[in-house]
Amino acid sequence: MNLEELNQNLLSFFETIEKYYGCETEITEGLFNDQQDLDPEFTTWNLSKFDLIRSAYRKKGDRFMLEGSSMYYEISGEKIIAFKQPGRHKYEFIEQYSETVFRITKIKFDSRY
Repeated sequence: MNLEELNQNLLSFFETIEKYYGCETEITEGLFNDQQDLDPEFTTWNLSKFDLIRSAYRKKGDRFMLEGSSMYYEISGEKIIAFKQPGRHKYEFIEQYSETVFRITKIKFDSRY
């Protein structure tokens, strides 16, 4: 996927995310150091669940934000190097924070649609 396609897909996702407001949202986040080999055994994982209340884009800092009643999650827009939709109501982002530090964020919405 080239940069233009990546940006268009990201824009499309965030322009339509409000359809998931009120849905249980599961975020699985992993930190890893080899983009070519996302081995679950060598990745540090975190899991969060919340009902999505709102989302926004923070221009200062270039962040996409997802918010629940007791949860707040940000994805760095400028650091996203990959985005895909591996299934219905499932999305994956990969951010690159340095030459050897990456974060994968897997979002799954328990949608009524």
